[in-house]
Amino acid sequence: MKHESVQDYYGKVLQGSDDLQTNACCTPDAMPDYVKAVLSQIHDEVLTRYYGCGLVMPLALDGAKVLDLGCGAGRDVYALAQLVGPTGRVVGVDMTPEQLDVARRHQGWHAERFGFDNVEFHQGYIEELDKLGLEPGSFDVIVSNCVLNLSTDKQAVLRGAYHLLKPGGEMYFSDVYADRRVPAAMAQDEVLYGECLSGALYWNDFLSYAKRAGFDDPRLVSHRPLTIENPALEARIAPLSFTSATYRLFRLDGLEPACEDYGQAVIYKGTLPHAPHAFELDDHHVMQAGKVFPVCGNTWKMLADTRFASHFDFIGDFSTHYGIFEGCGGESPFERDESVAPGGCC
Repeated sequence: MKHESVQDYYGKVLQGSDDLQTNACCTPDAMPDYVKAVLSQIHDEVLTRYYGCGLVMPLALDGAKVLDLGCGAGRDVYALAQLVGPTGRVVGVDMTPEQLDVARRHQGWHAERFGFDNVEFHQGYIEELDKLGLEPGSFDVIVSNCVLNLSTDKQAVLRGAYHLLKPGGEMYFSDVYADRRVPAAMAQDEVLYGECLSGALYWNDFLSYAKRAGFDDPRLVSHRPLTIENPALEARIAPLSFTSATYRLFRLDGLEPACEDYGQAVIYKGTLPHAPHAFELDDHHVMQAGKVFPVCGNTWKMLADTRFASHFDFIGDFSTHYGIFEGCGGESPFERDESVAPGGCC
């Protein structure tokens, strides 16, 4: 699919969220109160031109420099601007002039409402981030909301994001994924592509792309099945299934391919704003404040070598290795179920 087709769909065909034909590019109503609070401070025209599929507002953003890939009319940019505060910075990138016109038209309105102006917008392709004059290794966090599936070169987007992140920075983003590789003919359907479906990556290909770009050990934060709720389009995508998923990818040296056990643990201090009782790193690491939480070496690094470090106490080091972290050794011959007959694929 060409850039021009996507630009036309989001710049001319869609004039607001109500024009979408499926529920793929939408965010469920359930969201934290602090997110509702920042969204309530955003101009109505910006809100009505929103086409995301998740919440891309991770914790610990005060003072951070954030990049939004495919920012559209700027809803997430203006929300993040409030979360990073006057000492932070949010940069939005989008290829669609009509969307950026909306974002820029209300920049002064938001600056007056917030009491500071800490945003900027660039027109360009997210596959060509190196052409936008952005400083390599300068961003703490990169977000994207239901845009990677629209990209013509997804591997290039991930490579560019890795290049722009600081060591210890993260890419935190939501997107649509398919349960299998999308057939070539379906990928040429402009409506299905514009609705964030036929450009979706097969989820396992995404994991390979992320690791190839340098993001070892991708972490799934949340996901929800997409029901489409448009009979005509459902018939055109059958038998594929789609899900909206949020991942976090860290730029960290030394992450290992498997969860290795070094006898380590962490204690969450409960000091992150909006998370006094527990911190959720991903869908299987929810750490209650004050409780010792055993972790693998990779999880340790994701907390100790990132912006989260000051919010945790750390127990142990990497001096002694105990093998695969318990419960994570499906490939280990020491944990293989001997009752399974040999010769099977998996």
